[in-house]
Amino acid sequence: MSSTLPTPSSSPAAAPRARDSRYDTLRLLLRSPTFIVGALIVLWWIVCAVAGTWIAPLDPYASDPLNSLTPPAKGHWFGTDQLGRDVLSRVIVGARDILTIAPLATLLGTLAGTALGLLVGYFDGWVDNVMGRAIDAVLALPLVIVALLALAAVGASNLTVILVIGITFTPITARTVRAAVFAERHLDYVAAAQLRGENALYIMFAEILPNVLPPIIVEATVRLGYAIFAVATLSFLGFGIQPPSADWGLALSDSYTLMAGGAWWTVVFDAAAIATLVVGVNLIADAVQGAVDG
Repeated sequence: MSSTLPTPSSSPAAAPRARDSRYDTLRLLLRSPTFIVGALIVLWWIVCAVAGTWIAPLDPYASDPLNSLTPPAKGHWFGTDQLGRDVLSRVIVGARDILTIAPLATLLGTLAGTALGLLVGYFDGWVDNVMGRAIDAVLALPLVIVALLALAAVGASNLTVILVIGITFTPITARTVRAAVFAERHLDYVAAAQLRGENALYIMFAEILPNVLPPIIVEATVRLGYAIFAVATLSFLGFGIQPPSADWGLALSDSYTLMAGGAWWTVVFDAAAIATLVVGVNLIADAVQGAVDG
């Protein structure tokens, strides 16, 4: 009897239906003005991150003390900083570190959180009670405070920032996956896989995981926006990306006191870069959420 029970992964019609669903979601995204605007913003900063040194008008690391704190004008469209470095060039190149660290941290948190959420959501009883309470306890702690304490203990570097942010995102993603798995674990296709004698790992990752991917994708997109802001915040506080990087948060940390002297350009353009990137990611996240729900 167990060999005749269909599952989403074994039914001949399941794969075409899944493909059609993905195509429908993609069509909805490509027709969404919100997604298009967000994607264009993020794409611009990706281009800056990849080709920044080629498209920057000047050397972003070259100091010119005789032209320090020059207001925006021809030749220095965004002005110069306190060391005479071209702010426009530094804003362009500054996208590189944040668009390397934030996606990697988000990926780490998503993978670890998905695995943990599948485990907690699939096994009922004491596993769910113990792990669920542990996740709730971790979520009660402010992300930035936890990250600051961890970085203060192990030291700041790009790798440690990725690990710390990824680890702090893990329980958030795990809670989302856990809720999605709860809605799936008693459905017929899971029972059919159990009747076939499949082990728990196979059922979690081959049967349940494909059916809970939409909320995981939405969660990962939202987390990316938080990761960008977290990286910038940690750099601003001196615990994130370290000099001589042109990172936006680090540039704000070095220049925000100059605002009182009227050198607004040393702060405004880096802050605008962070804001536009976060807005772009959030627009994509909203569009993905709408397409998945639709």
